[in-house]
Amino acid sequence: MRLRFVVPAVMRTGLAVAVAAATTLTAEAAAQDIEYPASFDRLLQDLSVLAHDSMEGRAPGTPGSARARVFLIESLKSIGAAPIGESYEHGFETANARAVNIIATVPGRDATKRYIVLTAHYDHQGVRGGVVFNGADDNASGVAAALAIARDVVASPLGATLVIALVDAEEEGLLGAKEFVAQPPIPLGQIALNVNLDMVSRTAGLLWAVGAHHTPALRPVIEEATANAPVTVRQGHDRAGAPEGANWTNSSDHAPFHQAGIPFVYFGVEDHADYHRPTDDFENIDPVEYVASVRTILTVMRALDEALR
Repeated sequence: MRLRFVVPAVMRTGLAVAVAAATTLTAEAAAQDIEYPASFDRLLQDLSVLAHDSMEGRAPGTPGSARARVFLIESLKSIGAAPIGESYEHGFETANARAVNIIATVPGRDATKRYIVLTAHYDHQGVRGGVVFNGADDNASGVAAALAIARDVVASPLGATLVIALVDAEEEGLLGAKEFVAQPPIPLGQIALNVNLDMVSRTAGLLWAVGAHHTPALRPVIEEATANAPVTVRQGHDRAGAPEGANWTNSSDHAPFHQAGIPFVYFGVEDHADYHRPTDDFENIDPVEYVASVRTILTVMRALDEALR
């Protein structure tokens, strides 16, 4: 089925969101005849909430970050993703503030316990000089994508148990991911794969999948899963001296997992004109690019889940 996505007009009253209009994904999506799962029906709305001014750029320890956590925890509850232990919140101290990772799980089908950890950092750069840095692509896009993927996995579980780790303080040095690995809520030896989402909406038609250089068995699985994807996927940016440019092995929250010997796939895009600028806003996201990107990531994740069994 082709879904109608709600494009919200966000009110400046905390988390209040009013839906102004419903539109189809545009003539381009219709021409491509791309079908999207029902689990994506809140994708754009979730992104708009996380990237709204009321979240104050989601810097750790701020009221905006606390609002984002309330929204994310309520979203995980409504999805049916349960906490590990008594709370979704796993706090830790940084040099500047108390930060909080949000961790939930969706049981897998396999009797043997193994995990895929899906990471996306929800923090951004806060308010600077009175200007809000909303971080729509960086990284509200990855967090909203993680919620959409969680909805899909609740409806149709993976073989592995999915752990959704919405981590804090990435902008301060990958601190939330480092905390997850240092104080793991699950045994590190049972993590088959880390899938990290950081900046996945501004593709301009090209999405990078990083990590197969370190785990070559991932490469053919990713190639096959993306052969007919609605967005071009290239593999690379995962070794020194690569012809495509910088080595992204240590650039985001997958790095602590890699350093712990856990295979990873990092999905992201090249830096764009709004990267780490106050213009990284919801209005600058192309919904067709974004939904195509998330649909592709979900397809690859399911293929990797089967291949790693």
